[in-house]
Amino acid sequence: MYLCQRDAIGEYFHGRCLMNVFNSKLLDTAFSAKTVKMKALDAANSNIRQPESFAALGGRKRLQLGLKRTFDIFGATSALVILLPVFLTIALLIVLDDGGPVFFRQIRWGLKGSKITVYKFRSMRSDLCDPTGVEQTVKGDRRLTRIGAFLRKTNIDELPQLLNVIKGDMSLVGPRCHAINMRAAGMLYEELVPEYHYRHLMRPGITGLAQTRGWRGPTERPAEARARIASDIYYIRNFSIWLDMKIMFRTLLSELRGGTGF
Repeated sequence: MYLCQRDAIGEYFHGRCLMNVFNSKLLDTAFSAKTVKMKALDAANSNIRQPESFAALGGRKRLQLGLKRTFDIFGATSALVILLPVFLTIALLIVLDDGGPVFFRQIRWGLKGSKITVYKFRSMRSDLCDPTGVEQTVKGDRRLTRIGAFLRKTNIDELPQLLNVIKGDMSLVGPRCHAINMRAAGMLYEELVPEYHYRHLMRPGITGLAQTRGWRGPTERPAEARARIASDIYYIRNFSIWLDMKIMFRTLLSELRGGTGF
């Protein structure tokens, strides 16, 4: 009788022990799954930044950066005043084309990894706009409106970013600001190119060196993405007012030849 009772108690505690081990494994699995999910969420939010990349550019360029900012304010303000009739005409055409808002807003990377709101003329149907920037525009994109196709072809849709320049979020020339979840070859840029966030050492620009070299639009191959970021980093390391002038001249020349947008 005693032995039988002991066996029963032993069976009970043995079962409890197995249950505890099983529950522990479940908790470990759940914790691992949660960890993986959190890592995936971090990656999706593109919060993979290298703080060491955001060191100061150095004293020798401070004067030129000051001149650059002065030129940005003067140039953007002058352009807005001169182009005001164009702005009003485009706004009217957008409303007449399909109604809806005139401007499109999107959160993008700014100076030192900050997040800024960038303005553009809306070129797509209101119900098909992608505020995340994950779905990039391609040639013949079905989402474009009639006036939108023209605006993107001529890059006129970028003109409202003159407001971003005046605010101090952007510059006339610099690495083009990317959407937070920007991808290349199906991967987040910062996963594909480890030095990606180095390009955020300077304010993003309405135009940049990479664009004058033909690196713009969707990037389907890793080599293209690396070449694009290499151009941005080259610009930051070799920045000068003279280089800005050359980039602006090349951009203007390209637009007068018909533009490279789509």
